[in-house]
Amino acid sequence: MKFTDKFILNLKPTDKIQDIREGKGFGIRVTPGGVKTWFFLYRFDGRRRFMNLGHYPSVSIAEANKRYRDAYSLFEQGKDPLALADCEREERRKAPTVSELVTDYIEKHAKKFKRSWAKDEAILNRDVIPAWGKRKAADIVKRDVIALLDSIIDRDAPGMANNCFQIIRKMFNWAVEKDILTTTPCLGAKLPAPKNIKDRALSDDEIRTLWKSLERDDLCMSLESRRALKLILVTAQRPGEVIGMHTDEIDGQWWIIPKERAKNGRAHRVYLTKTALELIGPLEAMNEKEGKMEPMGYIFPSPVKKSGNKPMGDTALAVTVGKNLTHPLADDKGNQLFNKDGSPATENRLGVAKFTPHDLRRTANTLMAASKIIKEHRERVLNHTLERLDGTYNLHDYDEEKQMALEALERRLKIILAGEKVVDLGTERAKRKLA
Repeated sequence: MKFTDKFILNLKPTDKIQDIREGKGFGIRVTPGGVKTWFFLYRFDGRRRFMNLGHYPSVSIAEANKRYRDAYSLFEQGKDPLALADCEREERRKAPTVSELVTDYIEKHAKKFKRSWAKDEAILNRDVIPAWGKRKAADIVKRDVIALLDSIIDRDAPGMANNCFQIIRKMFNWAVEKDILTTTPCLGAKLPAPKNIKDRALSDDEIRTLWKSLERDDLCMSLESRRALKLILVTAQRPGEVIGMHTDEIDGQWWIIPKERAKNGRAHRVYLTKTALELIGPLEAMNEKEGKMEPMGYIFPSPVKKSGNKPMGDTALAVTVGKNLTHPLADDKGNQLFNKDGSPATENRLGVAKFTPHDLRRTANTLMAASKIIKEHRERVLNHTLERLDGTYNLHDYDEEKQMALEALERRLKIILAGEKVVDLGTERAKRKLA
């Protein structure tokens, strides 16, 4: 007898369990409640074994036959298919979810070997866990990776899509290395967006416009974020290092970035001009409960209360800049407005073309170059990785040169913000001497 859909459909429940067999242990069971279950009945080590192959009609005749053949093949090899299936189910139960994999990756790898682990964690928590967190890591396939990255690009964040992909790829490769997974879903996948050549530096007019825009009352940006953006431009330091600034790192007019926070792993001294100190603000605040002055701690603390005593997130500045460059427009009732082509109507509240917080650091370097600060001194201000021999044998701290460079940057910014023609006094004095 061969099972057919007509035959199975015509099987009626009785007051007893019915087992109808096609042959070689393959059959279907009909319970008094009308449930129809495919099975493989066999003996292994003298014991009667009943293997559930799924319920009809959700498992078709063709699928039931396939499951039966797979199980029978194992049986012919002297293996117990039910025991193997139980093992697979147990392994499946123990297999990590993506959320669990993220935790393991951050704790066991990223925190030990990556200075940017906090940024990795923030990106995984924001983009990956909401999409895949409850799914088994082994179930994620290349199609899922592409779909996730496309969704990030759709929100006009191609650079973030690239960053997210690189972190996902590293995490899954680590899981394969540790034998947590057998393969990675990133195999064959490529960066979702072309890498942009980072050459954006704001013009004098854009600097003036941006600085003024950061004072707007209707800006969708915290006061801390506004100060941090200005401080990047004034100090020429990396955005992540600026927002992580702590009062313990400030000694008079010098800000000492510890090696643990510096990108190149070398402690870095930054001269703080008068403008920089004004942007940083007071280093102490009154503790009303204790009735005494105490250190402020982080200069740019996280606005999220549950985060505790932490600085604002690594991506906070980039996100807030993006929101203000394309701020949604709404009518008097708060309803979103749209352009004629159906796209959301937006307003650029910063008044300058698209830029990132890191572009302000590049702008500061450009202004120092325009002020005739030599490259060697600018590189010291920027704390770029030194050439091997220079980094090994040249131990001069360059404090005086860094102070001169940052003071020149401050002078140039003040002239730009005043709206006057920029004149480099050092260059003018040199010209007079030559004359």
